Amino acid sequence: MQHLSPRQARLNARANQTIATTSGMSLGYAQANIVIVPKEYALDFYRFCTLHPKACPLLYVSEAGETSAASLGEDIDIRTDLHGYHIIRNGTAELESSSIADYWQDDFVTFYIGCSFSFEESLMSHGINMPHITAGQNVPMYLTDRELTPAGVFSGHLVVSMRALASRDVVKAVQITSSMHRVHGAPVHIGDPTQIGIHNLEAPEFGDPPALTDGMLPTFWACGVTTQQAIYNSKIPIAITHAPGKMLVTDIVNADLHFS
Repeated sequence: MQHLSPRQARLNARANQTIATTSGMSLGYAQANIVIVPKEYALDFYRFCTLHPKACPLLYVSEAGETSAASLGEDIDIRTDLHGYHIIRNGTAELESSSIADYWQDDFVTFYIGCSFSFEESLMSHGINMPHITAGQNVPMYLTDRELTPAGVFSGHLVVSMRALASRDVVKAVQITSSMHRVHGAPVHIGDPTQIGIHNLEAPEFGDPPALTDGMLPTFWACGVTTQQAIYNSKIPIAITHAPGKMLVTDIVNADLHFS
């Protein structure tokens, strides 16, 4: 994938130059999951995130109606700077759009949530292969059987992202990501996927099927798509999220996320 500065990645999205996934884009910089809800539901959603920090690590929470996020990057406009948005009404995905300018409400509160794409660069810099990035694909994501603590109208099960690692690399991957708690931290499960309710790795609920080879060990991290499942379950009148795999690229340097 062509290396772009974070600002150029956002400007490309603003110009409707859509891509399949931001995985591998602007390596070295943090990416963020996005959830936007009316202010009426913002406190409950904030509680849901704080109850589940592995899946929903908060990078920033906006004021009502705020479209920028100065602490995350220069000239961010959350209405246009993602490569894909999901408009969700009453628990049903209504459509995917490249802009939400026409849907914006002055009472919207935006939650910026750490993303596992951010630690992939750290893993690769230590010689750990990320086959989905090489193939230009999205990471596979799965719905597990791990039920989460509800907060108001928000509830659901944990969603995980999976990277098949060479067995020799697993300990190193745990050590690297353990220090990056703002982007999901260490894996939540390693090995047999059936132990967390996943029965077919070839059929992820989100993302692309993995390229599995002999000697690879499935390694699962908590995933920000967990928040989207909570949105669907809540059936609130309207919410907006990033489309899976299409994150906000921020100006935050990944190295600054270690133990921050």
